[in-house]
Amino acid sequence: MAVGVVGVGGRMGEMTVKVIMEDPLASIAGGVVRINSPMVGADLGTTVGSEHLGIQVTDQLLDVFSKSDVVIDFSLPDAGAKIIDAALTTSTPLVVGTTGLTKSQEQALMDTSKTIPLVYASNTSLGINLLFALVEQISRALPVDFDIEVLDFHHNKKIDSPSGTALSLGHAAARGRDSNFDAIAKLSREGDVGRRKEGEIGFAALRGGNVIGEHSVIFAGAGERIELAHKTSGREIYASGALRAAHWLSEQSCGLYTMRDVLGLTSII
Repeated sequence: MAVGVVGVGGRMGEMTVKVIMEDPLASIAGGVVRINSPMVGADLGTTVGSEHLGIQVTDQLLDVFSKSDVVIDFSLPDAGAKIIDAALTTSTPLVVGTTGLTKSQEQALMDTSKTIPLVYASNTSLGINLLFALVEQISRALPVDFDIEVLDFHHNKKIDSPSGTALSLGHAAARGRDSNFDAIAKLSREGDVGRRKEGEIGFAALRGGNVIGEHSVIFAGAGERIELAHKTSGREIYASGALRAAHWLSEQSCGLYTMRDVLGLTSII
């Protein structure tokens, strides 16, 4: 299976290339960076700190999409429209791991999935996807007077806040309560915000150092508290999860899928 990677100039794109190089069932079709990046023309293998591949880094999406059986996207939200166009033009299955998308960009992915197979995942690790499922189940089991708070802690270069994973955890909690996420989410607090509203899902974001990713969900009741946490020690888990999604997606028909589909969690929890 030939896999293209968009966003090889970033940490996740770089790690994904390395993971693909180590997979005997996959090969690198190419790597894409932003237009006019100084990385254009460099060898993809040496660029990511690995062996020489003989494949040049490019800023031409169609060039890589046309050579790929599946493409993994770890770029930035503002590149989304061009990536979708390339995927549709070449009918190439697409794994999207980019976070910070707007509602209109997410809708564009939904529309695209009517034509090609597409996995959209805010987080591709096994552990965090188990946490999504557990949060939904616990939220469903507990009464509404248990307050729910979501905390994420990431490195000081992360752009979006709350993180895409934190928002997915909030959505899982809202599903468990059969509630509209947008109506009950409190994404930030500052100043005299008044008493906490019953049923509200609160968020807090920490940024500092080189923390790869830590997420916690707190269910706080009267006299007791449940805390669920996931901590990441290496980006390899995300890259490996994305490649696992690519292998799985290459055998699927058109549709919008999540990591729960890829990992078979829909029938487990």
